[in-house]
Amino acid sequence: MDVLFRMEKATAREIQSEMPDPPSYSAVRAMLAILLEKEVIKHEKQGRQFVYQPTVTRPKAKRQALRTLLRTFFDDSPEKLVASLLDPKDQNLTDEEIERIRRLVDES
Repeated sequence: MDVLFRMEKATAREIQSEMPDPPSYSAVRAMLAILLEKEVIKHEKQGRQFVYQPTVTRPKAKRQALRTLLRTFFDDSPEKLVASLLDPKDQNLTDEEIERIRRLVDES
């Protein structure tokens, strides 16, 4: 999705070429098929190729991904998500980052 947001429209081959450490072409096509099924992208045929583009905005895609992440890994609990982000075994947050997080929590 990141590549499509940057490029706005692209073929599977173009998407693959823009990915860091890209997977195989067939893996890219499989990912695109899943995204089509989820209706977050669409495609149109141009010659012998399909050209893909997002159907949702980046902020909406981000919200959908976060909801899925919460449901899948954190029992729909934002508290559990934040707790895992703050776990010192997994994160090395600076004092400045912790202070910014505190301000965000206080503001909300």
